Amino acid sequence: MTSTSDMSSKKRSLSRRLLITLGVLASIVAAGVLALTWLSAKVDSDLTKQENECCWKDGATFAWTSDAMGVRVPQEAAARRAGYKVGMRYDSGLLAFTLPSAQAEKYLEALNPSGAVTIENLHPEDKDYKPAAGFRHLGLPEPETFDAMRLGGLCSGDVESPEGKDVNYCIDLFAHEVKPGTTQIYMRSTIEPGLTPPPATPET
Repeated sequence: MTSTSDMSSKKRSLSRRLLITLGVLASIVAAGVLALTWLSAKVDSDLTKQENECCWKDGATFAWTSDAMGVRVPQEAAARRAGYKVGMRYDSGLLAFTLPSAQAEKYLEALNPSGAVTIENLHPEDKDYKPAAGFRHLGLPEPETFDAMRLGGLCSGDVESPEGKDVNYCIDLFAHEVKPGTTQIYMRSTIEPGLTPPPATPET
């Protein structure tokens, strides 16, 4: 006949085994969740990295890219940079250059649609902001991260000035004074796919 103390001992032993089993199962589930979370984050990170770094065309010179965007840039523009990225749904063209601030103001005015003005960026993005077609590819910080940046834009048919009358697609404009008397201008345009930049050669 089993004594009461033996039954209590067996119950305690079963309880301990049950607790240990549940603990092991909980650890396995937690490890599985962590592994899935890590894998999901890695896949997202890899896809983002691929999207950010893939498909830039080396042959997209400043002259070719500005022509593809349909925008005329003053000959006096310095520090010229350009990029063209091929995407699955659309392509992206980037231009960046500097002008003396007084000339930059006249240039931006010529690109403003009637009645429109550039506005201050009141809600800058975080410093790690990384758009799919980023100016960091050109060695520049993203204009959306500056609180002193001015924003504007135009689309085909918005202006009649020589600088913008041939614009083919919508262009986002960004401008800020990088140092007294010198203004940096950024342009980003979404372009229908199908254009092919020329082979990469040194730009003259």
